[in-house]
Amino acid sequence: MSFFFKSYYKPGPGVRKDEPRKKGAARFFELLNRDFWDLVKLNLLFFICILPTTGAFLVGFIGFYSGLFFLLALILAIPVGGALVAYVYYITKMMRDDPSYVWYEFKRKFAENWKQAAPVGVLCSTFIYAQVLLWYFMVYIESSGDLLLFILALLSLLLFSMITPYIFLHLAYIKLRTFGTLKNSFLLSFGYLPRSFMGAVSSGVIWILLVLYLPLSFVLLPLVALIFISLSMLLCLMWVWKPFDTQFKIEETLLERAKEEETEKETEETE
Repeated sequence: MSFFFKSYYKPGPGVRKDEPRKKGAARFFELLNRDFWDLVKLNLLFFICILPTTGAFLVGFIGFYSGLFFLLALILAIPVGGALVAYVYYITKMMRDDPSYVWYEFKRKFAENWKQAAPVGVLCSTFIYAQVLLWYFMVYIESSGDLLLFILALLSLLLFSMITPYIFLHLAYIKLRTFGTLKNSFLLSFGYLPRSFMGAVSSGVIWILLVLYLPLSFVLLPLVALIFISLSMLLCLMWVWKPFDTQFKIEETLLERAKEEETEKETEETE
């Protein structure tokens, strides 16, 4: 069986009929235990998508023709938006207990959404690269520290982390123009402020710890390619999926659609 395909023929422990979903930490560890290898596969697929743009940025960062490589990094960030849409979509399928195939779903959602998501992905990459340069300047160059600049940088990073999950959820599930997507995402992030805040903080914990414990944390860098991105994404979506689903009735709509398709199939078989 290929690494990117899962077998659903192997019997499992089963789930009692109408058993309610677990919540909080219990739900997180349930998903982690059940779908660990899917999370690894997703992590690897996404890492492959961001590797060219990240590599170009790092080459520019260390000083080799910086301007040229920074521009190249933004050009190479074009696939990032589509990859993020596919990433978010598959993890929310896992959270809806909807079994699927990682490679098939990732490829399908990427193909459907990469054009609309490309500008958003480039903007997100630009913001992240600007943040890296800003924090490097504040920590290693402006060593005396500017409190106002520090607060502004921290707030901008927090707002970015609160709003972007909703943007990619919109791109994955709701057909809107880009302006409508951005407006809705902004309103949702503040309409459900506690959950948006917790989503941003919980998704950032891994990266904050990696930065705080540099250079010791360099030994953990291979885990970034294997699982850390998926863990960060899952932690975030466990907070923000509920308000998004409450607003747009995603699970209810998909369930009704599945029942209609099943009824149509049974009718065709009867005929």
